[in-house]
Amino acid sequence: MPIVTIQVTREGTTPGAASLTAEEKAALIKGSSQLLLDVLGKPLESTFVVIEEVDTDN
Repeated sequence: MPIVTIQVTREGTTPGAASLTAEEKAALIKGSSQLLLDVLGKPLESTFVVIEEVDTDN
């Protein structure tokens, strides 16, 4: 089972937004899962994607 960890800062998101939207998260999951399928032949159903949003203060 492939595991992908994506770390993004909250900086640069839509003004006033405190985090990524559900649609943005879904696009990241879909894109990274598709990449693993295309390059390595890993099935979409077995790919696990973790999205971590990091404050720029950290």
